[in-house]
Amino acid sequence: MTLDRPLVEALEHDYANAPISATDRIMLDHVIKLTRDATKVCKDDIEKLREAGFDDRGILQITLIASWFNYINRVADALGVGRE
Repeated sequence: MTLDRPLVEALEHDYANAPISATDRIMLDHVIKLTRDATKVCKDDIEKLREAGFDDRGILQITLIASWFNYINRVADALGVGRE
């Protein structure tokens, strides 16, 4: 969580070029892949997270949080939440 508005805007525009750490970029790369097609996540992807410094607990947390947001957004979309 941050109150750094320029950082938030950079992340929204193009996280790959935002001023974030390599570790954060690897995590976001993983989350994007998980969001686009979770069936394409493989052992190499998990190994990249480990090499970036994430342990099994951190990898589980990343996966659970990203998956929960994907799930809840799909439910909201399906129910028309937020649409007028």
